[in-house]
Amino acid sequence: MRKAGERITMLTAYDYPTAAALDAAGIDVLLVGDSLAMVVQGHDTTLPVTLDQMIYHAEMVGRAAKRAMVVVDLPFPEGQLSIEQTIRSSARVLKETRCQAVKLEGGAEQADRIRALTTAGIPVMAHVGLRPQNVHVEGGYVVQRDEEALVHDAIAAEQAGAFAVLIECVPSAVAAHITRSLQVPTIGIGAGPATDGQVLVINDLIGLTSGYLPRFVTRLADVKQEITNAATRYRDAVRDGSFPDSRHEFS
Repeated sequence: MRKAGERITMLTAYDYPTAAALDAAGIDVLLVGDSLAMVVQGHDTTLPVTLDQMIYHAEMVGRAAKRAMVVVDLPFPEGQLSIEQTIRSSARVLKETRCQAVKLEGGAEQADRIRALTTAGIPVMAHVGLRPQNVHVEGGYVVQRDEEALVHDAIAAEQAGAFAVLIECVPSAVAAHITRSLQVPTIGIGAGPATDGQVLVINDLIGLTSGYLPRFVTRLADVKQEITNAATRYRDAVRDGSFPDSRHEFS
């Protein structure tokens, strides 16, 4: 798609019906993101989600996807332990789901790990820029501006065998520089329009989250309000006796 000049679309998915709907819509890549810790489980960071939980959700998404590629985040600390442990964890993802690749946060410092994974037959999408698993080290979710380091990270990941690089929360000009420096596709989130594709958290896109919404998000639906409206109408119908009526009865 990069060679053909076609833009790559990517969204997160955490369950079967959502993944099926996104697949039917023609989304190219489904990401089973460790963001599920925040948008599904209600945690403040991505850190609490476990490998077993990621596999549980990835198996559902993998079964739903008929055409989309499915990528699974390696949750903390699976990508920070020994390389052997990372290979074991990544192999579990591929063996126990129908997914095709893992995503690993980090660039140059993860090059040996990326190389070991790809040598073992496990495709890797690298993740540079803002790294949510590093939230406590970084002191929060802050825009990453060190252009030289970011380009170095992305090139190192590509040279180690990553098939794509996700770029999160960096200035647009930096993301453009990274994209020009690579042969593999770049996927941006909060990285401007110059990347080869874009990814968003599905819950943010459809209005199923509440509270803070990152600047880079576009909200194209208000599903949370629709759910509230439907539940309110149901509540009222049960209370006033209009549901169920004869249409809902068995004789």
